[in-house]
Amino acid sequence: MAVTIKECLQLQLLEMEMLFSMFPNKGEISLQDKNALIYVQMYLKNIKEGLPPQIEYSISVDIDEPKVKVDLHVSLPHSYPHSAPQLFARSNALDRQNQLQLNKHLTSHISSLDLGELCVCAAVQWVRDNSASYFQNSNVSSETAPKEKSVKIIFHRMWIYSHHIYRQELKKKIFDCAKQLNLTGFCLTGKPGIICVEGLKENCEEFWHVIRYPNWKHISCKHVESMETEGNGDKLHLFHTFEDLQFQAHGDYGLRNDYHMDLGQFLEFLKQHQSEHIFQILFGVEGKHSDN
Repeated sequence: MAVTIKECLQLQLLEMEMLFSMFPNKGEISLQDKNALIYVQMYLKNIKEGLPPQIEYSISVDIDEPKVKVDLHVSLPHSYPHSAPQLFARSNALDRQNQLQLNKHLTSHISSLDLGELCVCAAVQWVRDNSASYFQNSNVSSETAPKEKSVKIIFHRMWIYSHHIYRQELKKKIFDCAKQLNLTGFCLTGKPGIICVEGLKENCEEFWHVIRYPNWKHISCKHVESMETEGNGDKLHLFHTFEDLQFQAHGDYGLRNDYHMDLGQFLEFLKQHQSEHIFQILFGVEGKHSDN
């Protein structure tokens, strides 16, 4: 007998209740969209006809030895638990190689479980039981490491193009992810949608992995600027924060979700941030300033 989406969503809410009882303290579970569970309940009660947004959240998992935290990011397809959840574990105390290994083995463990069974609680327990060895092998400097030694890093700047960016939940995901990864840059809302992130190479690559996965179809990374530097790379930043760019719409289309950005204003913004050359890379034409 085929399982319906409503039956899957009922199981997802049941699992969320279990998780909230396991992690009752403020901040231990962070929903990407705080209204997601309400939308699911409204859908189950036939108050809303359209499918609710996917439930996405992160769980802060304490590891006893060493005393560190691992953030487990969870994204649930509407058909979960009859399809696999998207899970990604990260910690600032892990280097990239060990973080990749941790996630590879976590994914392998979850894929060994039976479809149809709720498995996020099992994933949390696996992270608790198995994370310690990855920290022991990590090359991330400890608090006792010499502070004065100069360390080289790879500074990255990624220019990302999307056909459009409108949805508030998508914008929230972009901004939350940039904040978590200490990235600067901007997100230009509308049509087209443009994102720039800059910071540590591994953090930029993780941002790209998170926002495009699992099903953002009309998005591409158009250009990457990469530089080796010493220290934290602060002098290389073109942006001091992660900005929410909103320019005056070009024309009046009368549709809330169909407006084109004034690319002349965007070109001026790029010029102010020493990035005028990016215009041609993004749009295939050389930018020209209007004569005012």
